Amino acid sequence: MYKVLVVEDSATVRKIVNKLIEDNPHFTCDLCEDLAEASTALANNSDYLAAIVDLNLPDAPNGESVELALSYNLPTIVLTGNFDEFTRAQLLDQGVLDYITKESRYSYLQVSKLIDRLRKNLTTRVLVVEDSKTSRNHICSLLKKFKFQVHEASDGIEALGVLEQHRDIKMVISDHRMPNMDGYELVKAIRHEKRMQDLVFIGLSATGDSVLTSKFIKSGANDFLSKPFYHEEFYCRVMQNLESQEMIQTIRDSANLDPLTKVYNRRYLYEVAEELYANKASRNQVIVSMIDADNFKKVNDTLGHKTGDMLLQEFAALLQEYFPDDLIVRYGGEEFTVVSLRPPKSYLAALSQFMNAVRTTQFTNHKFNITCSIGVCAEEFDCLESQLDVADARLYQAKHSGKDRIVTRDETKAQA
Repeated sequence: MYKVLVVEDSATVRKIVNKLIEDNPHFTCDLCEDLAEASTALANNSDYLAAIVDLNLPDAPNGESVELALSYNLPTIVLTGNFDEFTRAQLLDQGVLDYITKESRYSYLQVSKLIDRLRKNLTTRVLVVEDSKTSRNHICSLLKKFKFQVHEASDGIEALGVLEQHRDIKMVISDHRMPNMDGYELVKAIRHEKRMQDLVFIGLSATGDSVLTSKFIKSGANDFLSKPFYHEEFYCRVMQNLESQEMIQTIRDSANLDPLTKVYNRRYLYEVAEELYANKASRNQVIVSMIDADNFKKVNDTLGHKTGDMLLQEFAALLQEYFPDDLIVRYGGEEFTVVSLRPPKSYLAALSQFMNAVRTTQFTNHKFNITCSIGVCAEEFDCLESQLDVADARLYQAKHSGKDRIVTRDETKAQA
């Protein structure tokens, strides 16, 4: 859970801000009504994600509370009752994240939204591609202020190498004019790769050429900024593009994820299978496992369906822990499917470790142990359905020969 420092002399405003932020289960607030309380809170615990600070307090009428928060290198949002353009520009230049006036409920919603964005940014990787070191350092410093994980490249070719090395990068901000490979060629290369179709790309250029803007957008860029830009405009574009992409991902997940366990559903399994089996190189590497929680019906019958649901959620979380790079699917009921392209020896070792973890884990608040049975098919087939059938038949063998075991070959073949 992340802590947020709120420094505000109005009890009503403190209550509103506290309610909006703590409605999000990721956050808790420390509330201070003046500079003295804020100083004590920061001296005792400087481990805050951010600070929300009133500009004018009874014991700090000239913005001393802002200076205090910034002295601890805290991302700081100024919340004030008065809008003054000069003060706003001055504070933004000092390094505050935003300057928000207490005009309406929407203002407070902006604050809570920005705080949640900071939390997400802690795990959001951004690549800055710019041949000018001065310009690159400036953009990187703006992003780091908002807690982004920042990577750098000096041209398009270097950028593709970084993207290959850090495959979880979510956004690329690239200049147009660069040696070796410019921004226009970079965005075309990125969009050519299917795995990077959802990557947010923002182009930059000092030319102010509207034709270049449309050229970037048509080639796959999400947005375009002319340099020099004011940092507030930069932040707005970055945030809006990320939020749009996250909204698309949420819609996609609602169709592809099992609502109870948050692993993929059967629909998504067959969608991915089309690509896997269309490519002969990947087809002969596919390993399919059917994994079943033993005696699940007994849990439902004796402890109730709510406990059964909790068991499935915890069982799925354990699968995600042991198979982080594999495709995990809730196939139906208490049965899960894992599809992997790992070497067989490595994958079977992970299965064995997973089974041991299941045996030793105490599930749900009732603290009971269970086992699981697994059927594995590592032979090459032309389609997923055939491999699933074989893995399912071997799961049946595991269940009917004592449970709590892995079957990797058919019984008749093993005897022969």
